[in-house]
Amino acid sequence: MIKLGLDTESLHLWFQNKRMDIFGFIETAHEFGLDGVMINIISDYGLDPEWGTLESCDPEHLAKVKALLEKYHMYAEIATKGITYSHLVKVLDVAEAIGADIIRTYIPITLNSDQERKTGGEGKYDLGKIRLDFDPAVFDQAVATLQEIIPQLQKRRIKIGLENHEYETSEELVDVVKRLNSPWIGLHYDFGNSMMAWEDPEKAARNMAPYTVTTHFKDHIVIPCPEDKYGYVVCGVPAGEGHMDLPRLLSVLLDHSSITRLNVEMCYPYCAQFKRSPGAGGIDHVGEGCFAVEPPLFDPQVIQPSQYYYPQEISQELLEEFLIKQMDGARASAEYAKKLCREYAGR
Repeated sequence: MIKLGLDTESLHLWFQNKRMDIFGFIETAHEFGLDGVMINIISDYGLDPEWGTLESCDPEHLAKVKALLEKYHMYAEIATKGITYSHLVKVLDVAEAIGADIIRTYIPITLNSDQERKTGGEGKYDLGKIRLDFDPAVFDQAVATLQEIIPQLQKRRIKIGLENHEYETSEELVDVVKRLNSPWIGLHYDFGNSMMAWEDPEKAARNMAPYTVTTHFKDHIVIPCPEDKYGYVVCGVPAGEGHMDLPRLLSVLLDHSSITRLNVEMCYPYCAQFKRSPGAGGIDHVGEGCFAVEPPLFDPQVIQPSQYYYPQEISQELLEEFLIKQMDGARASAEYAKKLCREYAGR
């Protein structure tokens, strides 16, 4: 039976606005009836600049995190970004301390990151939220850089999963892991992120599944965004409420991979720009399938799509409303994931 986990990103508003800490999150995942957690250690609004939702690398703190995980017999994975040796060694130290056996990371794309940014929607807190210049040479550099960490992964028995994180097509990532040719570095299949590279999620699933070691389970729609370069953005919704064929995607992934876990990462409220040019991943227009267009989730006169992720920049009232919606959506997404896994097991 597939084990189910919850990524801290599913409740980002609760962490960023000091309504929840890592211990409360583990308790929440347990209350949802889940088997594990993925802990995001990326800096963002209101979070620790180095350890994100984990808050600290203090040994006593990490021991308490591990103890709570063990109390509930839960697995742990870590989500970070970046691939430098020095960074990954620090992450490996923390992973060992809490008993995490998989690290999700992605190849950073920050080639025009020097301009001033005033709001969260402009990338003030996390450049991963916005469209930046892209140079495929980053993949060649990634192969050389990641080769350095393989001996440490082997020694510690911890795997890395490289995520399709909004820029990368599945073919590009498969090429990276083939060139690395190591059982310790595989792929992290995110159910929805390929859309931002104009790639069909099923195509990405089929290409990535043989190399996949971990996952992000989510759902998306496309909504109009007139101020964006391409006129539309990809918008996260609770699982089962979007246009993605999640039963089909899950079947493809489980039929063609050896994964034993499915991590729910509900990115709601959040909208993501298309990061590559139309056609980069094989799709060149919106309007069909999972790229079908729906109206904005919220009144554009109140909040723009680029502001969904940081409603506190609009008003306290809106933040309180979104906190409730996010908790309800995370719970519903977990229940939907359980349902699909039961259906798959009963085929």
